Amino acid sequence: MRKVIGIGETVLDIIFKHGQPIGAVPGGSVFNGIISLGRSGVEAAFISETGNDRVGRETIRFLKENGVNADNINVFPDSKSPISLAFLDDNNDAEYLFYKDHPHDQLDFVYPDIRPDDIVMFGSFYAVNPVIRPQVKGFLDYAQSHGAILYYDVNYRSSHRSEVMKITPSLLENLEMADIVRGSSEDFEVIYGKSDPDVIFNAEISFYCKQFILTRGQQPVALRTRSLKKDYAIGATSTVSTIGAGDNFNAGLVYGLLRYGITRQELELGMTEEQWDNVIHCAQLFSANCCQSISNSVSPEFGNEMKRQMEREAAERAEE
Repeated sequence: MRKVIGIGETVLDIIFKHGQPIGAVPGGSVFNGIISLGRSGVEAAFISETGNDRVGRETIRFLKENGVNADNINVFPDSKSPISLAFLDDNNDAEYLFYKDHPHDQLDFVYPDIRPDDIVMFGSFYAVNPVIRPQVKGFLDYAQSHGAILYYDVNYRSSHRSEVMKITPSLLENLEMADIVRGSSEDFEVIYGKSDPDVIFNAEISFYCKQFILTRGQQPVALRTRSLKKDYAIGATSTVSTIGAGDNFNAGLVYGLLRYGITRQELELGMTEEQWDNVIHCAQLFSANCCQSISNSVSPEFGNEMKRQMEREAAERAEE
């Protein structure tokens, strides 16, 4: 059975509406997607760190409770777990404040078993942070050499705008290693001052990676590959919170790669339009479901339905 390994930060998201807290849930960009995959019956593991405190213990419990292997969570003995305050506006979009108390970031973990066509999800500032870059890069090299598919979500926030020049070499390394690159229009406005998907793909991405997806809020999702150019409209949905929308788009796309049996070789040769239609449909389903609650991930009920659908299709293929 193929599995998904995520590597990224953990944080406790405290969510505010009209100045008052309305909920708190463990989060982190890759973390949110991994929880959704665990709820959807995917074999998943997460690599990260937490503080040695109640928040850290809750984060590890939450991973396990949702079917995610937490053996590679490094617990710092002398620090507190990170906290994020998310303030929802009238459109339920979030503005963030981050509080982090790791006195000296580090990342110490044993590499999990990785086999051909397993999928590694990575992204955000975590993937280019100079302090832990050697460990992150070493793991990505290991995963790539073992035949994994590397899915990179750029997810570069404006709070790190002043560090763009410093992280550019690591960003380019990530683009070159990735089999699929996904980013939002905000990411590329911050990094390149560009938002047009054709300009971004042709000028900044295509030399390094041949599969590129740009999400643009309520505008159509832009897919650009060496052989396909297509936009996908966003369906209407009732939005309670957009926290985790992009993270769950990632989870849904990875789920789609597994559900439809897309291998690394097929990615290298070029997926068909029908294959892309199927996996992006999954991505949009996951993202829309996440937006219907203040949870950072898909609901357990939605996850169970995705699990049933995947199992049913796998059984049908086995009978053919």
